[in-house]
Amino acid sequence: EMFYHQDRLEAEEKYSEALRITVLVEGEGSKNAGVLSRNLGAVYAKQGKLDDALSMQKRALRVFRRVHGDEHPDVALSLNAVGITLTKKGLFDRAMQKYEEALGIFSRSEGEDHEDVAMVLGNMTVLLKKQGKYAEALAIGAKVLGIQRRTLGSDDQMVATSLLNLGESYLGQGMDEEALVRFQEGLGIVRRIHPERTVVEGIFLEHFGMVYARQGKLEDALTMYKKAHRIYRKTLGPSCADVGRVLTNIGNVSFRQGKLDEAMETYEEAMAMVRRALGDEHIDLAGLLHNMALCKEEAG
Repeated sequence: EMFYHQDRLEAEEKYSEALRITVLVEGEGSKNAGVLSRNLGAVYAKQGKLDDALSMQKRALRVFRRVHGDEHPDVALSLNAVGITLTKKGLFDRAMQKYEEALGIFSRSEGEDHEDVAMVLGNMTVLLKKQGKYAEALAIGAKVLGIQRRTLGSDDQMVATSLLNLGESYLGQGMDEEALVRFQEGLGIVRRIHPERTVVEGIFLEHFGMVYARQGKLEDALTMYKKAHRIYRKTLGPSCADVGRVLTNIGNVSFRQGKLDEAMETYEEAMAMVRRALGDEHIDLAGLLHNMALCKEEAG
């Protein structure tokens, strides 16, 4: 479920209060405390508060291990959530370890042709792409899409997400037209099941912008990036990492168009958001600083 920014803040407040009361009444090791910790971690993650999210997700994992043992789907779900957050923090080796552990639990408890198995495999493809391992990501992504079509049907958001991941893998190998086909199919699914604007639509629009920018269609790229930016601000709030990322892309287009002052202003706005959301030692910040240096150098 996608909360709007204000709704996320209210959800955070209510989950926090519910967790406080539950711990007071039932103790920190109760199953309900684990569920609330997991839910609060999910809200923090959507807000870009990655350290807070990781703390809650690890807390939930400890509770579920004590309550259920090591082979329960709740343990696997928590491992998967920890893996996602570690991936966002750029800690890829640790994230992959969590995914592999979660995958083993789901495969043993639910079978290999299950949507939860596909979910973890899909998250592995995201990590592999960040490492530049696009061929591996493409092979796993095709498997994920097959499982999801069989278990969920064609018009499901998870299918759309898998199409996005496949498109990214094609994009990483320079196969722009193959990527666009997957992005178009995925965006169609998202718009059918979510007529209202959602963050997932923004992600697809941002990816269209990436393709157009690579093809030198800078005005088309800028249009897609600005649409994505508006959606992110509305659905995630103005200070999240996704807004910072798309602002960086907008700055990159302005730089390529020779609009150096405009590019630098956009980069500075993006940098403030990335620092708040991801901290001072994230790879996205390093890339942004590099772009700013190039812009300064070009301006003389």
